[in-house]
Amino acid sequence: MTAQDLYLDLLANVLTRATFEDNDEILGLRNYWTPPSWKRRAGAVTAKVVNRFGIELVLKRPYDAEARESGRDWPARAETMVGLRRLHNARECIESVLADGVPGDLIETGVWRGGMAIYMRGVLAAHAVADRTVWCADSFQGLPAPSPTEYPADKELHLEQFEYLSVGVEIVRRNFARYGLLDNQVQFLVGWFKDTLPTAPIKQLSILRLDGDLYESTSHALQNLYPKLTPGGYCIIDDYGNIDACKKAVEDYRRANGIADEICDVDGYCVYWRRT
Repeated sequence: MTAQDLYLDLLANVLTRATFEDNDEILGLRNYWTPPSWKRRAGAVTAKVVNRFGIELVLKRPYDAEARESGRDWPARAETMVGLRRLHNARECIESVLADGVPGDLIETGVWRGGMAIYMRGVLAAHAVADRTVWCADSFQGLPAPSPTEYPADKELHLEQFEYLSVGVEIVRRNFARYGLLDNQVQFLVGWFKDTLPTAPIKQLSILRLDGDLYESTSHALQNLYPKLTPGGYCIIDDYGNIDACKKAVEDYRRANGIADEICDVDGYCVYWRRT
């Protein structure tokens, strides 16, 4: 293994906390999809009380290496929940455009704690690339409430209720800095996609990674950014395989714009294609 391999593998394993086999569930956080059990409900009530005294309650769970590999758990302390396969996919796509000389910046729409974007900046750093920017687009206040009249596919997706998904921009900046990767090659687009993406000062993209979950968020990102994706660049959709609204937004956009590039699976959830 080269020094690049060792660095990027270590970076991926630390960003996901796979290195530490951390699988604690911090009680009081809404970080699960299914209705909470009585244990979780009781734990959440207790956690709110003891949190006032600087005490954290956690539910200890066995570490599931396959779940962390495929991004099917929500690590409590990690900077990313996408899993190792999706990080490796991002690396492969970035290294492909670098090797082929495909011009353009990199963007992730929906960054949470910044882990994937940190990794993308790490890949550029490992290859000593100094002329590309990593753009981080997010509201930095969680997801918007669904607008069922305008976007019927989103009517059941009340992801705004997940406070766990709301991470401020200063926290993300600090996460970049902790890895030594906060510099002028990292730029932030703060606000709802409908407000920030139409006027984003981005000329070209070689990597377009979407992680907005909703039909609305996915649609805004594709409409405003896909035309800037250079032929030979990659479009990566994080939730295509597990959120129907996201998949529908992608299929509607591809159909309307005559996009027939082959969709490739990453881990059953995430997919990507290369723009021809």
